[in-house]
Amino acid sequence: MRSFKRAPVGNRLLAALPAAEAAETPAGLDTVDLSFGEILHEPGDAVDHVYFPHDALVSLLTRVDDHQAIEVGMIGYEGMVGVTLALGLPISPVRALVQGPGTAARMKAADFLRELGHNPVLQHEIYRYSAVLMAQVMQTAACNRFHVVEARLARWLLMTRDRVDSNRFRMTHEFLATMLGVRRVGVTKAAHELQQRKLIDYSRGNIEIQDEEGLEAASCSCYEAVKKIQTRAAASRKRGGRS
Repeated sequence: MRSFKRAPVGNRLLAALPAAEAAETPAGLDTVDLSFGEILHEPGDAVDHVYFPHDALVSLLTRVDDHQAIEVGMIGYEGMVGVTLALGLPISPVRALVQGPGTAARMKAADFLRELGHNPVLQHEIYRYSAVLMAQVMQTAACNRFHVVEARLARWLLMTRDRVDSNRFRMTHEFLATMLGVRRVGVTKAAHELQQRKLIDYSRGNIEIQDEEGLEAASCSCYEAVKKIQTRAAASRKRGGRS
C-alpha cells in the first residue's frame, strides 16, 4: 500500500458533506493505493484505519468453520470499509479484501472517531450508509442460500459494474468462485451460459458486459432489492432527511 498527498474527494460519503465541511473535515485523510488481493482487515482484527474507496473495490468475506470464504458484501465509492467502528465495535467481523485495485482515502481510527463525535453531518451519512450496507449483507446471505449460480453471478457482475462505473473489468474464475462460494467449475459453467446468451464476453479473465438489460433480467431479484434501498437512501439525502 502506497500513501501520498490528499487527492480531491472521490467517495460519495465524503462528497455528501457540505462544501465548507468537506474542505476542512474529516481531518487526517491520506490517499492510498490499494492493490488487488490486499487484505485490509481480518476477522478479529482491531480496526486501526477506515477506508473511503475512490475507484477501488473491496469485498467483505466470511467463513464458517473450515469452509472457504464467501462474499457477503461489496464496497466501492459509495461507502466505507470499517463502518463497525462507528457503531461501537472496534473489531472487524469480516475479511476486507481488495478485489478491484485503485485509490481510497484512509483515516486512522482515532481521528475518525474524533471527527464523528463533533461532525453531525458525517455522523448522519455514516449511519445512513451502515443501514444500506446491512441490507446488502442480509440480502446477499439470502441470495447465496436460495439462488442458482448463474443468477448470482449476474447479480455480482452488475454490483461490480455499479461500483467501478464501467462495463469492463478483470476477474479470474478462481476469484469469482471464492466470491460466490462455489466450485470453480460452477462459475465456469455459469459464465459460459451468460456468454452464450451474449450478455457478457469473458476471455482470459477479462469481463465485458455486453447487454446490461439482459444481464439485469438474468440476475436474481436481490440486485434490484439492494438497488432500491440505495436509491431511497440517496433520495432521502437529497431531501435533507435525517431519519
